[in-house]
Amino acid sequence: MSATIVLGAQWGDEGKGRVVDYFAETADYVVRYQGGNNAGHTIIVGEQRLALSLIPSGIHYPDCTPVIASGTVIDPAVLLAEMDMLSEKNLDTSRVRLSSNAHLIMPYHRKLDAAIERYLGQNQIGTTKKGIGPAYTDKYSRFGIRVQDLFDPKIFAEKVEAALEEKNKILPRVYNTLPMDADDIVTEYLGYAERLRPMVTDTSLLLHEALREGKNVLFEGAQGTLLDVDHGTYPFVTSSNPTAGGAVVGSGIGPKAIDEIVGVAKAYISRVGTGPFPTELHDEVGDTMIELGGEYGTVTGRRRRCGWLDLVALRYAVRVNSLTKIFLTKMDILSAFDTIKVATAYRSGAERYDHFPSQQSVLYHCEPVYEELDGWGDDITGVREFGDLPKAARSYVEYVQEATEAPIGWVSVGPERSQLIEIT
Repeated sequence: MSATIVLGAQWGDEGKGRVVDYFAETADYVVRYQGGNNAGHTIIVGEQRLALSLIPSGIHYPDCTPVIASGTVIDPAVLLAEMDMLSEKNLDTSRVRLSSNAHLIMPYHRKLDAAIERYLGQNQIGTTKKGIGPAYTDKYSRFGIRVQDLFDPKIFAEKVEAALEEKNKILPRVYNTLPMDADDIVTEYLGYAERLRPMVTDTSLLLHEALREGKNVLFEGAQGTLLDVDHGTYPFVTSSNPTAGGAVVGSGIGPKAIDEIVGVAKAYISRVGTGPFPTELHDEVGDTMIELGGEYGTVTGRRRRCGWLDLVALRYAVRVNSLTKIFLTKMDILSAFDTIKVATAYRSGAERYDHFPSQQSVLYHCEPVYEELDGWGDDITGVREFGDLPKAARSYVEYVQEATEAPIGWVSVGPERSQLIEIT
């Protein structure tokens, strides 16, 4: 039995797609355990570039079963469109399995998401406006509608009508938008039911039996640790738990089943949207990271904010997730700089913070305490052995490993599958 969690150790966009794809080659099941189509994985295989938002990266491998578990929220139109796109590329989507307990993103969730962001003005969260937050809100307030409800038209219609009884009071009175029609929504969503039916199952049981049979199961998280609704930079977070705890809750598998927890971290750091970012760069260095690293959101296309690696935040991710290893990505981007900085602590006034501050107001006003390291300047995209990296590049990896007290097992030196160094 082997169960591995792969998750983001920063603010998301760490390159988890190619990391999951790397592990998926030997996985029997790849499981998406939280989030919705507000996240994306980009996988590059030769000339083919795939941007996935819901279907797990294991779809590439014919012997792998992609699983969308209970902790996710599903926009059925987006899911089916993604399956059609993959089918056009001759990938077999009949292997996809969807939890009957996963909650549905409804049209009123998307409308509320956009209306709330507009209403917040300068204080907006930076949501993708895809309805993720309102869908999770309904889930926890027990107004949610689940995938299984699609297969009982009477119950589904009753639940939509009950939800709209509340939503149609809020939308015009609070957000000055038109109310929505229940019949239109019911007709649209019941139209998805038959296409979804073959993939819907009890995914918790499916995974339990797979692990009992000694299968390899890989759990992939969306977003990243610092966007976790409980442990991230609240309120500028996602609506779910991308952390390791979210993997067991969202998939319905107990924590004793997990063998390894791999945190994916860039050799620098980025985030999308608003919120505190102590090492953010507003200069030519930051612009270079963005352009060389292709730092634009997979789903939204938004330009990401970039900065030097934040070891305070990375140590926090190691602690919160009990990371067993780190997968360091985009080392090749740092080849552009003669000197490389890493934040080893924060300073706010007379106070020094070696650990991630628990107070949001403190984090907003922190200044990073930097350590300067030598750059290497050489093109490392062709390197495949750790010992063949320039000395300064090896020193950088070793420095990060020592500072986080978590072994670095892999270093990526380019976007292709083959551009990877495994450290033994």
